[in-house]
Amino acid sequence: MDPDVLRVGNCSGFYGDRLAAMREMLEGGALDVLTGDYLAELTMLILGRDRMKDPATGYARTFLAQLDDCLALALDRGVRLVTNAGGVNPAGLVTAIGKVAARQGLTPRIALVRGDDLTAQARELGLGSPLGAHAYLGAFGIARALSGGADIVVTGRVTDASLTVGPAVAHFGWDHTDLDALAAATVAGHVIECGTQATGGNYAFFTEVADPLRPGFPIAEIARDGSSVITKHPGTGGAVTVGTVTAQLVYEVGDARYAGPDVTTRLDTVSLRQTGPDRVEITGVRGEAPPPDLKVCRTAIGGYRNELTVVLTGLDIEAKAELFRRQFTAACPREPAEVTWTLARLDTPDAATEQQSSALLTVVARDPDEATAGRAFTSTAVELALGSYPGFFATTVPGGAHPYGVYTAGFVPQSVAAHEVVLPDGTVEPIAAPPATRALEPLTGPLPHDPGPPGPTRRLPLGTLAGARSGDKGGDANVGLWVRDEAAYPWLAALITEDTVRELLPETARLPVRITRLPNLRAVNVVIEGLLGAGVAYQARFDPQAKGLGEWLRARHVDIPESLLEAS
Repeated sequence: MDPDVLRVGNCSGFYGDRLAAMREMLEGGALDVLTGDYLAELTMLILGRDRMKDPATGYARTFLAQLDDCLALALDRGVRLVTNAGGVNPAGLVTAIGKVAARQGLTPRIALVRGDDLTAQARELGLGSPLGAHAYLGAFGIARALSGGADIVVTGRVTDASLTVGPAVAHFGWDHTDLDALAAATVAGHVIECGTQATGGNYAFFTEVADPLRPGFPIAEIARDGSSVITKHPGTGGAVTVGTVTAQLVYEVGDARYAGPDVTTRLDTVSLRQTGPDRVEITGVRGEAPPPDLKVCRTAIGGYRNELTVVLTGLDIEAKAELFRRQFTAACPREPAEVTWTLARLDTPDAATEQQSSALLTVVARDPDEATAGRAFTSTAVELALGSYPGFFATTVPGGAHPYGVYTAGFVPQSVAAHEVVLPDGTVEPIAAPPATRALEPLTGPLPHDPGPPGPTRRLPLGTLAGARSGDKGGDANVGLWVRDEAAYPWLAALITEDTVRELLPETARLPVRITRLPNLRAVNVVIEGLLGAGVAYQARFDPQAKGLGEWLRARHVDIPESLLEAS
């Protein structure tokens, strides 16, 4: 192992990612540490419900399947595994790993990081009575597990970047005062945490990626000062460019202060440079003391949800939709607490196929009572089938209601979580909270410079010049936009204002919008508060995780200076 460079790979960006990725990463080239990120807000709800049904579960079973295939390979190559696949039952995963190892005649040293689960004390902490309450722990428990000799480190809810920061802390001996190094490693961890999103997956300019079919998973080569190079194994698909790294950097962030339990990272200080094929260097990152509170993921069952979609074909679409809405509302046996209607005008005039001539009308019910939102609700449509608009049919048969989850963020003082590590020999050690903290203050970047008279312009999609990546943070949606040409940044920074966002995305008209400008990255980040209701499981909109929101924004037409088009 090189004392001055730590090679950290990633083999999972979510629960359900490519199953073969662990073997691909272990066989594809040199690594010191292999991480796997399996947790998201929705995943915590899924795993919490799993454990309610069977107390022995509650962890990411796909990790166990990967390990069953690759444990001997990892041990043979001396690659240490760090994962948050423990979910809501990390001790259960440790037990399960032990059984896999025993069956194979192996004896890996396994460490457990715990203390994130605050569910039992949620009420007394002012967090209500959720299904689950899990604090986002930091990297120092992982670091102690590795310095204590662990081959495998299992955690519950830690921050995604901590999976990378922890190994770096252990390797380089950093402490809580090494804020710039911690921040730089946090940036590296944030880039690789979502797997192939850093190597050409979900990339706005995907048509320019030479080999997009099966992107390789990313690697961060971390130096002693925390700076890093993002790369991938030779011969794997996808690409690592300043663009693909920028896309991941602006994914699911707020303003320029990226808060974590160990450090607050200044995203406005990040500098990127292409140093070779599939190699992007990250330098200049500055860090500040972390906030005094830990973020807590709170999940709960919000009630019951049901929906039905009917098809409207041909002429008079709006009138057909209005007739059905009125008939359905009048005939519904019980009025749910919340009913929403959505008309998707997918039809085109004089269409060559029936599908192209059709629109979709969807009705959604939510209610605390399962019967009110249940089959009786959707069966209302069947009773109208022969007495409603011409051409009536539905996309599915009526069904029962299903429970839906809600996510809310809570906060507790850093000292509340009993962060500790169980070392491979069974020794339990507490992990101290950071000695110094700093209250978060918004940092939205400099006001845009006047780009000057635009000259002649053309009305074109925003995505002609700008890339985008979007996603969810609880009930908020984030859209990061960037341009690749320095000359285009003043135009983008001036264009993206609250008013422009509301004009281009009409759904945001009545919602708070926050804009952050990141000149170093030639990027503008947009946070739309409340667009996703109570989080992804609430399914407040057609795209409940806002994954396609950025691509919709890129498709909206704006006035682009011809001078920028000529330079692109």
